[in-house]
Amino acid sequence: MKNLTLFILVILSQNTFSQSAEVRGKHFNVKKNLGIQGYDPVSYFNRQPQEGNESIKAEHKGITYYFENTKNRDTFTKSPAKYEPQYGGWCAYAMGETGDKVKIDPETYKIKDGRLYLFYNFWGTNTLESWNKKENSLKTNGDKNWSEIIN
Repeated sequence: MKNLTLFILVILSQNTFSQSAEVRGKHFNVKKNLGIQGYDPVSYFNRQPQEGNESIKAEHKGITYYFENTKNRDTFTKSPAKYEPQYGGWCAYAMGETGDKVKIDPETYKIKDGRLYLFYNFWGTNTLESWNKKENSLKTNGDKNWSEIIN
């Protein structure tokens, strides 16, 4: 059973991150092909989000990421799928609730099952709080909605 679960996770992971650069550029939350508004994706897993340095960058399938140091860049390039945000960097709550692509506050996030989820947090509305109230169903819906967008 453990091997079957691992196999399914590998297949899902490959499907999630096998999009072409064209599809990613069209559907991911990027400005000028820059992911997470210039924040270092590895920094979320280390302690807290940090803005990256534009002179320390890496490109993955058409999307550029900035890093606060070369160690984080090198970590990312070894396993980019592990560090890229879910749902193309759009608000996880909105993706799960309605399937809409909604902007995020790069400092409002959650790591769940080793994956990075980002959230809208403006004008007194923090969707991370709403996500936490019904996370499992929102994640299931978000996965389905995102799959329909990118496929």
